[in-house]
Amino acid sequence: MSEADRLRILYVDDDKDIRHIVKLSLALDPLIELRLCADGAEALEVAATGAWRSDLVMLDVMMPRMDGPTLMVALRELAGFADIPFVFVTARAREADVQSYHAAGARGVILKPFNPLTLAGSVRTLVG
Repeated sequence: MSEADRLRILYVDDDKDIRHIVKLSLALDPLIELRLCADGAEALEVAATGAWRSDLVMLDVMMPRMDGPTLMVALRELAGFADIPFVFVTARAREADVQSYHAAGARGVILKPFNPLTLAGSVRTLVG
């Protein structure tokens, strides 16, 4: 892989253990840079400062105060986020749920529990 394959990901999940597993899983790909956030407010703060430029945003669906779909809408309103792909990482994945995520503009859905050894490859496939 070349420098052009570098992928910067913003990952938002209120579950500390899942954030840790995602961090370890995506670290298997040395060209993935990851920024972790514990909730929507933190993600909006990181995005609004412009200090972190994302190529992809991965969001948990069920989070307190601001759920993933609501956060996706809020992030898309910020400069530089309108055209960034979004992926939901969730256990809430009935067919109707997945269809609603796609209808809202998500690039894809990664189901929890996911295989930590294949997560980076799954993410790269979704980014295309």
